[in-house]
Amino acid sequence: MVLVGLPDPTPLAAAPLIMQRRRLAGSLIGGICETQEMLDFCARHAIGAEVEVIDADHIDDGYRRLLAGDVRFRFVIDNSTLAKGLKHV
Repeated sequence: MVLVGLPDPTPLAAAPLIMQRRRLAGSLIGGICETQEMLDFCARHAIGAEVEVIDADHIDDGYRRLLAGDVRFRFVIDNSTLAKGLKHV
């Protein structure tokens, strides 16, 4: 687990980390230079995010899958499907 923020209070129990051989690290979120360095690294090494694109009208299904633990990748809503439900007044 990597903490990228500073929760207050900091909830930390050492026993689960030790007994389950887990690791905890911390990181500052970084600024523009660090973000650009990370993006450049990803581009050089062909690293991309694994996502599942869903239509806006399937958001409820996506939420149910999330609650059921049936989500492997991050959901990304296809913005082009948002306009389907909008009506100009």
